[in-house]
Amino acid sequence: MTIWLINHYAVPPKYYPLARQTYFAKYLMEMGHEVKIFAASSVHNSDMNLITDKAPWREETVDGVSYVYVKCCDYQGNGLKRIYNMCEFAQKLPGVCKHFPRPDAIVATSMPPMSCAAGIRLARKYGCVGVAEIADLWPESIVAYGMAGPRHPAVVALRKLEKWIYTKSDAVVFTMEGAYDYIKEQGWEKDIPRSKVHFINNGVDLAPFDRDKEELRIPDADLDDPEIFTVVYAGSIRPANGVGLLLDAAKAVCNPKVKFLIWGDGDERPGLEQRVKDEKIGNVVFKGRVAKKYIPSIVSRAGVNVLNYEANIASIFRYGSSQNKLFEYFAGGHPVLANVRINYNLIDRYGAGISLDSPTPEAIAQAVEKLAGAPENVYQAYCENARRAARDYDFRKLTQKLLNVINNPNGEEE
Repeated sequence: MTIWLINHYAVPPKYYPLARQTYFAKYLMEMGHEVKIFAASSVHNSDMNLITDKAPWREETVDGVSYVYVKCCDYQGNGLKRIYNMCEFAQKLPGVCKHFPRPDAIVATSMPPMSCAAGIRLARKYGCVGVAEIADLWPESIVAYGMAGPRHPAVVALRKLEKWIYTKSDAVVFTMEGAYDYIKEQGWEKDIPRSKVHFINNGVDLAPFDRDKEELRIPDADLDDPEIFTVVYAGSIRPANGVGLLLDAAKAVCNPKVKFLIWGDGDERPGLEQRVKDEKIGNVVFKGRVAKKYIPSIVSRAGVNVLNYEANIASIFRYGSSQNKLFEYFAGGHPVLANVRINYNLIDRYGAGISLDSPTPEAIAQAVEKLAGAPENVYQAYCENARRAARDYDFRKLTQKLLNVINNPNGEEE
């Protein structure tokens, strides 16, 4: 079977760490299928463009996976240039795809919805299976993040496009488990039957993760100190991540053996580092940005790994969540602490850590001290449960679920 994976941002992970389509391609090819990934040439969150001449598209094979880059403009931030870039990819995609043999199936990803819609239109044109993969609820996320109100013209237009995608695709795969709750909230269940809606969460490619945590071990005196209970945050340091809350929690911790280690970068980092100095927060260390290849080594040696969010955006998690970071934490085999309790909560379901009802500094501090002082058998149970979750969400298993959807779009996943 020839399968196209269309995802605006799915360039090779060495350029941008969005590896879901790469993992799918890798395992689909192992199963004997031919796969191509179509992505924009502009690399998100960077000034890199993978096409620097006048070529309208370019094909590249990286680690055995075939990528086709569609020439798109550069952009920075979330302004009009990025919106133009999204529309440009969707508009140019059909002209690039005509250079390749007709596929048997197309899996097109939203976000953004424009490229997803373009992929579904191509599937209808070619008469092949068209699967819409919804990785982010647009425009619901725009409303939840306070970027626009529910009656804003852009939101209304995107909502119509969203419904068209769900209706016209052969199957819809969501990365959040409660997505059909959302469909019912919109009143669309008559047009979009539950039978065509599937759930394939994000996950972790477990074999290379386990290899990397041993072979790419990053030296760190704090992680290697058996006298320290380390609270690890690894990720962006931006307003939505609420990292400042961790500084407040660190100030509330009484246990002198606890230390908060923060890996990552973002526009809030300089101000937070200054807070540490000004407020003399002695149990917080900013470690800076680190290459993704070292994340397995870091999270596998933490006392607890933290999922942290700004409290006001928690409403978007009522349908569940699917952060890549969560599955890396699970694979690390140590407890996970989430400062918000989401619906369809895998941390609670697996008993792999603690989710808080109230994201306050005091609540976080109490949970950290509970884990730091837990009996060995209790702590080890958290660790074992985290690894069990990682095994269940290994991308080898998730790829089989995707193939089941392609082969049976209107049936339950096997």
